Amino acid sequence: MHVPDGFIDAPVSIAAGAVAVAGVGIALRGARRELDDRTAPLAGLTAAFVFAAQMLNFPVASGTSGHLLGGTLAAILVGPYTGILCVSVVLLLQALLFADGGLTALGVNITTMALVTVVVGYGLFRLLLRVLPRTKASVSAASFAAAVVSVPAAAVAFTAIYAVGGTADVSIAKVATAMIGVHVLIGIGEALITAVTVSSVLAVRPDLVHGARGLMKPPELRTAAAGTEPTRV
Repeated sequence: MHVPDGFIDAPVSIAAGAVAVAGVGIALRGARRELDDRTAPLAGLTAAFVFAAQMLNFPVASGTSGHLLGGTLAAILVGPYTGILCVSVVLLLQALLFADGGLTALGVNITTMALVTVVVGYGLFRLLLRVLPRTKASVSAASFAAAVVSVPAAAVAFTAIYAVGGTADVSIAKVATAMIGVHVLIGIGEALITAVTVSSVLAVRPDLVHGARGLMKPPELRTAAAGTEPTRV
């Protein structure tokens, strides 16, 4: 999914860069409402996890491989605005340190892998929670479904960008078939990782999962003395 330098022409790369800058700017303002002393460390851990996970590829089909995009996971754990920032920072570091995605294509990569995955994934996640029961299992199921959809959505966004400004001598039909088909399979792998991670955090600290706020009761510490009320934390 990482787009290299020169794969998209200059005008479209500049336009995508403008979209990315606007999206990150909005996310910077919105993240102020999501972050506090408890959630800021989790945001750092989430970004580190996405960075490490994106460096690991898993086989998909016909010799292809895929890796976690992380937008939906980050949005569910720390909020959509902070999630965009986490993935954007990861993409910037990968481009600078490992040449994984070109610097001139950074706007394209942020648009597809940060903005699209978060908007589509978190939007679907919140929509599903409106109709599902208020349980931990529902949060996990919604996170799975949202992650499945977010990955091919990013592939569709890239295909649209390529249709406008692609420079390679490959037809749009071939690009669409390859990108969307493979990323449907990658989405299943991402969905499994997302659901397992969200479930694990829910099991120990449901209050730290941004997407589950208001759905879960805060943890309680029961006092040893009989007849006393449990203390909420």
